[in-house]
Amino acid sequence: MVARGLRALRGALRAAAAGRRFSTRPARAPAVDYQDAIRALNTLQTNASYLEQVKRERGDPRAQLEAMRGFLERSGLRVEDLDRLNIIHVTGTKGKGSACAFTECILRSYGLKTGFYSSPHLVQVRERIRINGQPISKELFTKYFWLVYNRLEETKDPVHASMPAYFRFLTIMAFHVFLQEKVDLAVVEVGIGGAYDCTNIIRAPVVCGVSSLGIDHTSILGDTMEKIAWQKGGIFKPGVPAFTVAQPERPLEVLRDRARERECPLYLCPELDAFEGGRRALELGLAGTHQRSNAALALQLARTWLQRRGLGELKEVLPGAELAGRPVPLAPAFRPTNAMVQGLRETEWLGRTQVLPRGPVTWYLDGAHTTSSVQACVRWFRQVALNQEKPHDSSEVRVLLFNATGDRDTAALLKLLLPCHFDYAVFCPNFTEVSAASNADQQNFNVTLENALTRCLENQRTWTRLLEEKGGQDPWLPAPLRTGGLLPPPPTRGTLLLVPPAPRPLNSPALVFPCLAQALRWVAQGRDPQLAAPAAVGAHPHPAASSGAVLLREAAAVRVLVTGSLHLVGGVLRLLDPALSQ
Repeated sequence: MVARGLRALRGALRAAAAGRRFSTRPARAPAVDYQDAIRALNTLQTNASYLEQVKRERGDPRAQLEAMRGFLERSGLRVEDLDRLNIIHVTGTKGKGSACAFTECILRSYGLKTGFYSSPHLVQVRERIRINGQPISKELFTKYFWLVYNRLEETKDPVHASMPAYFRFLTIMAFHVFLQEKVDLAVVEVGIGGAYDCTNIIRAPVVCGVSSLGIDHTSILGDTMEKIAWQKGGIFKPGVPAFTVAQPERPLEVLRDRARERECPLYLCPELDAFEGGRRALELGLAGTHQRSNAALALQLARTWLQRRGLGELKEVLPGAELAGRPVPLAPAFRPTNAMVQGLRETEWLGRTQVLPRGPVTWYLDGAHTTSSVQACVRWFRQVALNQEKPHDSSEVRVLLFNATGDRDTAALLKLLLPCHFDYAVFCPNFTEVSAASNADQQNFNVTLENALTRCLENQRTWTRLLEEKGGQDPWLPAPLRTGGLLPPPPTRGTLLLVPPAPRPLNSPALVFPCLAQALRWVAQGRDPQLAAPAAVGAHPHPAASSGAVLLREAAAVRVLVTGSLHLVGGVLRLLDPALSQ
């Protein structure tokens, strides 16, 4: 049935898709153009290929890390050189990027020059390497890219004939940037896991952190929380203090055992309430109650870094609750300094619980992609969007824009989103346009458009099935879809709106588009100034699309939740805020 849906799309896509590929031959000579550097970077394998490499090598983590050390040395650095970066090393399943962002902003509020290495990027690759909270410039990225790339090319020999994969290369490049630009500290977010991650060549961080644990990347890290906790604890270092947030009992015990094994003092962060000490709640730059544990972790990481570097201010230590039988000792809460309060308030982290109001259309962006993070996303969305006062005429339309990548259980994620009572669910690949060749920053050679669309069609069918299981006609569907009508017309080669792959209930609100630009234009219906009105793309589009377009044009409020993938959120941001691409 999925194949039938794809056939409906191939004719219209054939000409456009032919233009989305470009040569993958790496540029051998230095160039001054940022896009040339990105195209050469893209030849170093994609994230999916890197994951396969990790799977093959995970039986011998020492060999993995030795290979990374070899690449680092070929680039002109030694592992010992990284000690000068005064690193804060952070892992976790969800919230580790937010915890890093809070930590970096707190320490920047002290007047320190900060480096911040994170992944993935949303719009441009250079977002992964930041100085003082800002992505490095295109000129700086290009300079350091070719410096590292050419050194690795020049040191190839029969024994060392390879180049590091995409993420490994960027990690090495970030170390070069931070050292040569003389940052006071570097906040380094682990890529995947911890024990086998290429960032784990860091031998002497100042402090380590573990954010909330959950199930993700199971084919690499293991299929239980305990196995994942073992991997995350791999970043612990002898004598280096580490902090974690509240975790389920067994994973926390695993972290404790890993800390003891590695002679690392591990502490549990108190809740953010303890830092407030009954006073006014701390204001956070990132929305959502789940961000409070990330902020608490950041406070402990920043304070410990300051103390260990001889810069800490001794502030009032607040009394905390002592729980008997605690597997990990509780770190004392303290009164945050003015700089800490400022840092928490001014933290920005695009694509995480982000709201973009555009007149009648409001976009809610969150890159949640695990069951626990989607649960947090739903709580946030219901709080900020669904609890708002409805328009006087009650004409509000709610839209879900969803995609997921990798080995994630999309059925489980979609089921969690049902309580938001969406009027429409829109599925599309992470490609901003059918032809992606013009945007090298978001190139992914490992995913073809057809494979991505196949997954979108599967998500469409899953959503329909979940609605049926929920009770047939969904009470929250728009009236035009509840009243029945004619069966959808047969697939039309001229339309880029995907007709359902097989006969299905008339009340399904799920639509599939071949790219983000077309999906966003349909949702916004010309009411967002950054998006053109949808073009006439065929004589017989699906009835749900035409009736929905009327509702979307006339609704007093349109609320759109974009979630399931940070790459999806990045593509949406690129279209909604073109300045991010500049």
